[in-house]
Amino acid sequence: MKTYGTIALEKGKWVLDPRPDVVIKLKRFFPKVSRRAHGKIRLSSTPDVCRDLAWFLARYPLEWSNEEDRRTLENAANEQRERESLVEELLAGRTQPQEFELALPPREYQRVAADMCLQLGGLLLADDLGLGKTCSAIAVLSDPRARPALVVCPTHLPKQWQAEIQRFCPKLRVHILTAGKPYDFRKPKTSRKRVPDGQLLLPTATDTPDVIISNYHKLSGWADTLAPIVRSVVFDEVQELRRGSESAKGSAALHIAEQATIRLGLSATPIYNQGGEIWNVMQGIRPWALGTREEFHEEWCSGVDQNGRAKVEDPQAFGLYLRDNGLMLRRTRAEVGRELAALTRIPHFVDCDEDRVRSVESAANELARTILAAGGETVKGQKFRASEELSNLVRQATGIAKAPYVADFVRLILETGEQVVLFGWQREVYSIWQERLKYFAPTLYTGSESPTEKDRAKQAFVAGDSRVLLMSLRSGAGVDGLQHCCRTTVHGELDWSPAVHEQCDGRVHRDGQKEPVMAYYLISEEGSDPIVADVLGVKRSQVDGIRNPEQELVEKLTGSDGSHIRRLAESYMQRKAAR
Repeated sequence: MKTYGTIALEKGKWVLDPRPDVVIKLKRFFPKVSRRAHGKIRLSSTPDVCRDLAWFLARYPLEWSNEEDRRTLENAANEQRERESLVEELLAGRTQPQEFELALPPREYQRVAADMCLQLGGLLLADDLGLGKTCSAIAVLSDPRARPALVVCPTHLPKQWQAEIQRFCPKLRVHILTAGKPYDFRKPKTSRKRVPDGQLLLPTATDTPDVIISNYHKLSGWADTLAPIVRSVVFDEVQELRRGSESAKGSAALHIAEQATIRLGLSATPIYNQGGEIWNVMQGIRPWALGTREEFHEEWCSGVDQNGRAKVEDPQAFGLYLRDNGLMLRRTRAEVGRELAALTRIPHFVDCDEDRVRSVESAANELARTILAAGGETVKGQKFRASEELSNLVRQATGIAKAPYVADFVRLILETGEQVVLFGWQREVYSIWQERLKYFAPTLYTGSESPTEKDRAKQAFVAGDSRVLLMSLRSGAGVDGLQHCCRTTVHGELDWSPAVHEQCDGRVHRDGQKEPVMAYYLISEEGSDPIVADVLGVKRSQVDGIRNPEQELVEKLTGSDGSHIRRLAESYMQRKAAR
């Protein structure tokens, strides 16, 4: 048989050395390969690549270095065919998902998610907010193949996870890690056998809990201890892994994930900034399923922003790829028949203290000049620091300047008898809100409170003892229960990421909500708000295209290169020139 070159498997990569004309065709067929590549071509040996490679070799046969490599490719290609068939059959309803013995039976779509995770070994579950992703995860934990298991969640959620596991699986033994350094959390087993003198045997073994719960911040101290123990890991609010091994928690999570056999990531908003973050997220769920970072960027991304974050060029196409390959499962409320009353987002302009905004203009202009200046690597570090300072300076000034007017707006809602979750970011802004709304007994759920204090604030709000809950934009992800007492959210300050705002609204717009939800976005015409509001729409297209690939993008990707701080700097310089 005629061959066109050679192929071998070396350290997890297929090394191909074809004829020059076949190299050109190979580059066209495999977007992972850089167009600038010369000589031997290297491709990560993922099941997806192996299936495509098997197809390519049927047209352009290459000479195998050994028979074992050929069998490896065939087996991986067959594995990919079986994965695709499993996903198609389950989602089409032609195959029934397995049953799970829970005290409260999961819905069929929740069983589908759990079954897919167990069979595929890893899944990003990105169902709409409030569709019961926690129940799907607990169904996975109920399977003996998944235990001992590790659940990793934000700092404020371990007790909520413990309560949910006990509600659905009361027989499972759960332990919440209480320290950042390892300690022996296992309980001694007491034997019931007796020695000849009639005394019970002393404990000689230990009993590992079925489920261990840790927050992300404790994970780095426990990674080496937990990795050899746990068979499965659930990452709640998996967008916490978006920085990958650049952060201590991300590095620890990836270390544990590499040794686990079952991995489940939960988040309705797995992307907070640019779509390229999904590579880091997927490393914790299906390591190397997207190839190397360089291959992922070559195939799916187009450029990076000023912070080095890659932008997915076609979010719709990538979203379809994730779904068809069983890497991500995303169902909307309409698809599973769990639609809620409408969520209405209302942008509303409020006044602000212009003098307060202008008070930082001198410092802001200096930072803006640094950001907009030309320069090399030395200046690059100065620009990065200036960008962070400018964002914090102007956002703080904007938040304080409009805080009294935000409080007055919220008061109008509260006086109708409604309860309100009010979202902010700055400590000084919370103080203004607390003082102006003190009649309604505001409680705080921010980054400064302990988990116990946060839980106490939540319970006071649910009980009606507090009429307004002041919640940090990034502190409430995953919180459940507010939907039973509240149907109104107010965004008194804005975050740069639309996913953060979606998570915020999802605190009340979720299963159990019986009323239409109103979400007010209070925007000033001065300071950072105009730029932030504009950027939010740009980033939204990256998130929605990947999660909902069959829907049209609401807005085109214009200017979404991560240069939002540069735009903020330019706006300050323009205002200075206009005066």
